[in-house]
Amino acid sequence: MTHTPREMSFWEHLEELRHRLIVSMAVVLILSIVSYSFADWLIDAVSRPIDQVFFMGPTEAFSVRIKISLFAGFILSLPVIMYQIWQFIVPGLYAHEVKMVVPVVVFATLFFLGGAAFCFFLVLPVGIKFLMGFGTEKMKPLIAIGRYVSFVGWMTLSFGVVFEMPIVSFFLGRLGLLSSRKMRKGRRYAIVGILIVAAAATPSPDVFSQLMLAGPLYLLYEASVILVRLTGKAEAA
Repeated sequence: MTHTPREMSFWEHLEELRHRLIVSMAVVLILSIVSYSFADWLIDAVSRPIDQVFFMGPTEAFSVRIKISLFAGFILSLPVIMYQIWQFIVPGLYAHEVKMVVPVVVFATLFFLGGAAFCFFLVLPVGIKFLMGFGTEKMKPLIAIGRYVSFVGWMTLSFGVVFEMPIVSFFLGRLGLLSSRKMRKGRRYAIVGILIVAAAATPSPDVFSQLMLAGPLYLLYEASVILVRLTGKAEAA
């Protein structure tokens, strides 16, 4: 039995999207509540590169626990979120395209986790040590835990999203919507776009944080060019 795209009205698409969003948000909420039990351990793990952190208001220590639990809940929910995305787009795909979605979803989850881990374990310790090195004998750091957790969280999530580029490029290439020739021709525009994305995605305005994201993003773009050239439908034609 072959699978053909199913016609859906605009309101049916909206209802389907609403259902998928509700399921995803419910799972994130449940896993965030579970993660709250480990909030102290998570805060210690995140703040390991810093000697000491402080909270600046009566409610900040509590709000940080909520914030870090939500970050953890989102990351733990990734397989479910990816599955809901798959279920949303499957009705509009042909049988040969549906077969691609399962490995794409699996690898998309792995690439996101790989990007987040790359940022957390390699980029952030080096970056934070570099930035802290600008202190002087009289200029000591006083790190607010709320802002620090937001910085680490958004950097980690940004790297996770950035590492999805090869997966998205592979999927578009297999559908014949993207070719390595187009990507090579648009490289100069891609570099400008990469710098804009890095500036928008990083939580702090310093150039170093933006370059920490822009560098890997450009390397992933070049890797995507090679991947599309090897696997893209337009390349075979």
